[in-house]
Amino acid sequence: MTDSKPYTFDRVVRIIITAGFLFGLIWLLGYLSDVLIPFAVAFLLAYLMNPLVQLVQKKISNRAAAVLISLLAVIAAAVLLGKVTIPLVVKEVAYMGKILSDLANNADFAQRAAKMFPADLWQFIKDFASRPEIQDLFKTEKLWQTAGAVLNKMLPGLWGLISGTASFLMGLVGLAIIALYLIFLLLDYQAFSRGWKDLTPPAYRESFIGFVAEFELAMNSYFRGQAAIASICGILFAIGFALIGLPLGILLGLFIGLLNMVPYLQLIGIIPAVLLALFHSLESGISIWIVLGLTGVVFAVVQLVQDAILTPKIMGKVTGMNPAMIMLSLSIWGKLLGFLGLIIALPMTYLLLAYYRRFLAAGRVEPVT
Repeated sequence: MTDSKPYTFDRVVRIIITAGFLFGLIWLLGYLSDVLIPFAVAFLLAYLMNPLVQLVQKKISNRAAAVLISLLAVIAAAVLLGKVTIPLVVKEVAYMGKILSDLANNADFAQRAAKMFPADLWQFIKDFASRPEIQDLFKTEKLWQTAGAVLNKMLPGLWGLISGTASFLMGLVGLAIIALYLIFLLLDYQAFSRGWKDLTPPAYRESFIGFVAEFELAMNSYFRGQAAIASICGILFAIGFALIGLPLGILLGLFIGLLNMVPYLQLIGIIPAVLLALFHSLESGISIWIVLGLTGVVFAVVQLVQDAILTPKIMGKVTGMNPAMIMLSLSIWGKLLGFLGLIIALPMTYLLLAYYRRFLAAGRVEPVT
């Protein structure tokens, strides 16, 4: 589409003002990111939980009761999942620490490694495993300290509330803020989703409602569906790696499931999987080719389940954004706004794409007049 309007002085000024407003908005979001992160996390949880609340509400007409039951069900599921996985993760970390210690000190490992690796490569692996910071990383007593450091990098504002210098009470207050946001958002979700239309000026109501409907369709069909697929695949990978005895298999499986939020990005998980397979072969004495073969079978089976069963059943014919576009979106918004940007990256990108497809590409609305 070509722009037939001349670039008058007035129009150029309007473009500059609009660009300044957008840059100012991004700066403001970055400045307020620490206080916006709890709200953004709560809003994302509310968005994901709303279908469950609606399902419960079909049985119990009272919205508040449906929200309470849904929250209790999610909390119970999270506690059960944590009770099962946390001891396994702690055990895996301790096991990995033992493997690294044996890599540095066990003579049997050295003999096996001499048959498997070139001398220079084995020396590099041995030196790497012998480094004090690597040894400490997989000590059980260091696990929670390491987890806290990672969360502090990812969630500086939120983690400051949870584990800051003030007190444990401040941590409870921080979590309570997120919980209150979540409850209020879930209680008012239906009212807001219906009432916002009345706030739209009548002249723009029809086109704007259609635009929002297109955006919601894309988000509901793709984002929730991909989240469900990623969760199931993460669990399948964790089970598969645990069955073949891969060190840190549960953590690796859940990490690959998280990567699966971007289609085919889970293939990056092959690199750490191969490395852990080498460690497992050295520790157990099993042929490296057998361990690599079993690791490849896990990848192949989960990918087959995803492509043949999960994607057709959950996603249907919805294609969503190109994986490269998703990665670019996460990178740009993450760079601009940190962890807040990662949370809002996909919704904002879908919003911009829906606006472009519906208005700009069709030539129905001039973006800057």
